[in-house]
Formats: sequence, structure tokens, C-alpha cells
Amino acid sequence: MDPAALAWLLAQLGPSTDTDDLTARHHRLGTARAVALEVLAERRAALLADPLRLVVDGVVTMDRTGNLTGLERQLAALNDTVGPDDTPADADTGHQIEAVPIRPPRRPR
Repeated sequence: MDPAALAWLLAQLGPSTDTDDLTARHHRLGTARAVALEVLAERRAALLADPLRLVVDGVVTMDRTGNLTGLERQLAALNDTVGPDDTPADADTGHQIEAVPIRPPRRPR
């Protein structure tokens, strides 16, 4: 993975994210955007595995619904973002299309 893709991933996922894990995922998935989507989906699943809100009357209140909302917004934003190593939709892929006129077959008279 090139340094630009790693820097982009760390900007999306936070500087404390394990770079060796990101590199391994990049080799498996192929693009930095796919890596970011996978990591964020795992973080979302981890939040959903535990209760989002915990209230012990008079002792503690813990609410993580804001964290879930933030992760879901970040996932939605990444779906519309072009990563540093993605191919733009309008990029030339090297394939060319040639138009050929279609004529009816000749019929003997």
C-alpha cells in the first residue's frame, strides 16, 4: 500500500489504528475505501453487540447512540467518496468501442 492510501486511511479511521492490520486488509480487499468500509462496519457491529444505553438510577447513565449515529454517517459518506486508489468512474480503462453500421443482408432478385 502506498503512503498516500495509508495516510488517507488513518485520517478516516483515526491515528491509533493498527497500520499492519490496514496493510493486510488492503492486500486482501484491493482498495483503501474498501478497507475503511470494512473497519467501520466492524466497529458498528461491535457497538450493536452491546447495549447502546445503560442506566443505573442514581449511579451512572451511559448512552452510546451518538457513537452509532456518527459511525453510520461516516459509512454513508464513504460510500460516496472516491478513495486515493479508486479508479474514477470516467477514467479511461483502455477499452475502446467501435461503432459499426448494421446493414440488412443482400437478397438475390
